[in-house]
Amino acid sequence: MTSAKATSDAPATADSDDIFFMTNLSPRMTGLPMAVWASPRGNARHDVRIKVNMTHGNRMTIDDTAVVAVRPAPRVVAGRLSSEDRRAVADWIRLNYDAIVGYWDEQLDTGQFLERLKVLPRT
Repeated sequence: MTSAKATSDAPATADSDDIFFMTNLSPRMTGLPMAVWASPRGNARHDVRIKVNMTHGNRMTIDDTAVVAVRPAPRVVAGRLSSEDRRAVADWIRLNYDAIVGYWDEQLDTGQFLERLKVLPRT
């Protein structure tokens, strides 16, 4: 996957192999207003990333995602998120940093990852 500036209007794309390894996280599981995807590193040549639906709700549409890098600090590398959504996603990443990185590094399996996830508190 190639990186784009945070201001890109182009949706993020994914190979079918990438989608197979992703874990879908609904708003109920994250406390975010949109669905999120996380995955182990696999064959990725980039550092830890998650995909975030750009549209609020339970719908998980890979063609409607923003790509968010986790390290060194959360930042949008493709797609668009409102400033409020960027803030919420960054808060969720910070809350779940160890679980997200452990899953990416394949130190956690999917079940362990899901057990360690914390829901973002409602504000």
